[in-house]
Amino acid sequence: MSDTDTLIAFGDEVQDARTEGRPIVALESTIITHGLPRPQNATIARAVEQRVRDAGATPATIAIVDGRIQVGLDPDELDRLASDEDARKASVRDIAVLAHLGRTGSTTVAATAHIARLAGIDVFATGGIGGVHRDAAQTWDESADLAALARISMIVVSSGIKSILDVGATLEKLETLGVGVCGYGAHKVPGFYLSELDYPLDVVIDNPQQAAALFRLRRTLGDPAALLVFQPVPIDQQMSVDLHDHVLAEGLQYIADRGISGKDVTPQLLSYFRTHTDGESLRVNTALILNNAALAAQIAVQLHEDTSS
Repeated sequence: MSDTDTLIAFGDEVQDARTEGRPIVALESTIITHGLPRPQNATIARAVEQRVRDAGATPATIAIVDGRIQVGLDPDELDRLASDEDARKASVRDIAVLAHLGRTGSTTVAATAHIARLAGIDVFATGGIGGVHRDAAQTWDESADLAALARISMIVVSSGIKSILDVGATLEKLETLGVGVCGYGAHKVPGFYLSELDYPLDVVIDNPQQAAALFRLRRTLGDPAALLVFQPVPIDQQMSVDLHDHVLAEGLQYIADRGISGKDVTPQLLSYFRTHTDGESLRVNTALILNNAALAAQIAVQLHEDTSS
């Protein structure tokens, strides 16, 4: 047994997939505790897992449960996490602390990628990645997602950079860190709730085979960073641009007036969108994470087929 196996508890479904050599897709859990409202969060989380299964892979929702680093949650564990209002939002630096203290936490993009890599999982589906915050010139506030993506070789499927962030600065940072970025049938960077923002993408792929081939080549060349596959929410499912821009401006003023900063900014802004868009943010968020889960599973299946052939 490896050191990793003594530190990580694998859910039965994930352990079976590992034993049988079947493709696995990592899923974050912060979206459950901080990104989606209760009680819909548990229902949507189960639907995301099912979307992965329907596309031929095994879902591995990652979290820390009573100090146990868990890769793959059983139904009771998922429901418990979804209802736990005290679950801590855990980034990479928090993993060991929560494990040591026996606490429960949901994993961010950074923490999920870190644990997934330890578990030997190469594909990860999420909603949107974190990045450089809009006031970073004064606060130096950047998501730990960026540092993690720079050092973890894996495929991360998302609907781009959260539009509540400084997207241009985030793209510059990703370039500096050597993180690969490509659009899945998209020539512009998607903005989470919006199908596209005014930032062009240099690399566009059209199928899971291309994503898998590009990732394998990067790994062969010793590239240590992640490959981001940006899949936009379909334009007919995106949020109204006018509504998005209006609520975003209000939300930024809301957090500024209350002195909200650091890791609390993103969940507070997402919560503001939920309560001021008459359900539109939840609808779009659900659509994009389901789409990303399906694409990530298709890519994982392709990677598995390429390795097996």
